[in-house]
Amino acid sequence: MTIDELRLRIDLIDEQLVTLLNMRATCATEIGRLKRQVSMPIYQPEREAEVGRHVRAVTSQLGGPLSAEAVGRLFERIVDEARQIEALAGSGAAPPEGGGVAAAGREAEGSAGRGGEMSTGSGHAR
Repeated sequence: MTIDELRLRIDLIDEQLVTLLNMRATCATEIGRLKRQVSMPIYQPEREAEVGRHVRAVTSQLGGPLSAEAVGRLFERIVDEARQIEALAGSGAAPPEGGGVAAAGREAEGSAGRGGEMSTGSGHAR
């Protein structure tokens, strides 16, 4: 394969990743709404740690060029964004124009518990 062909393949994979991330974010939105209904805190470190262990274990089982630690770091970022989405869900807050979820999440950090901080080895799937 040529570099251009491989780059095209990466572009297609990236489109799939974005689709999956948006599906995950939709779940996070609903979880945030449900947490708000039952007055459950958005930040749940035990759940984040559980998810971190899960994605690392799956990575170890599947193998590949990405280490379990690398996938764990990627999920820490994904989870951070998901936590921001949860914090906004049902709050009536809308993301700032042009700011997207990350910018809106920064505004909601106070209600998100620990905000942008992540403990080592954390992950936060729904």
